[in-house]
Amino acid sequence: MIGLLGEFEATLDAKGRFLLPAGLKKQLPEDETSRFVINRGFEKCLALYPMSTWRPLSEKIAGLNEFDPKQRDFRRAFLNGATYVEPDTAGRLLLPPSLKMYAGLEKDIVLMATGDKIEIWDSNKYKQFFDSISSDALSNMGNQVLGGGNKNE
Repeated sequence: MIGLLGEFEATLDAKGRFLLPAGLKKQLPEDETSRFVINRGFEKCLALYPMSTWRPLSEKIAGLNEFDPKQRDFRRAFLNGATYVEPDTAGRLLLPPSLKMYAGLEKDIVLMATGDKIEIWDSNKYKQFFDSISSDALSNMGNQVLGGGNKNE
């Protein structure tokens, strides 16, 4: 599993292209920098998946029950807009226009590494999202998600 960390600022050019920051590229195995899948994220951001992350996720989605309406709807919604992207000769990745519009990306963006993928945010939305989370709220989320047990147990 890839363990991507950090947040990086980047700029979209007039055609919707950006360079993957060197700090992120260094964290990816060399064979993981030539092809990605980009898709809608859950909070009006985009998700950029290295192929080693996308393949098992894609297999899980392909294994959903075609006859269950919720699973069928999820598959459609999740895959809506998913696109393979490859760096051009200058190393830039092109954002598909529909995904760029979905996430409200214009010029200044933030790439946030989330372990196995990279979220792409509009810089202002990113700041607003994280400014809205107080330290108490973060503490409560941590307790709910990771549990409140004794770390020595």
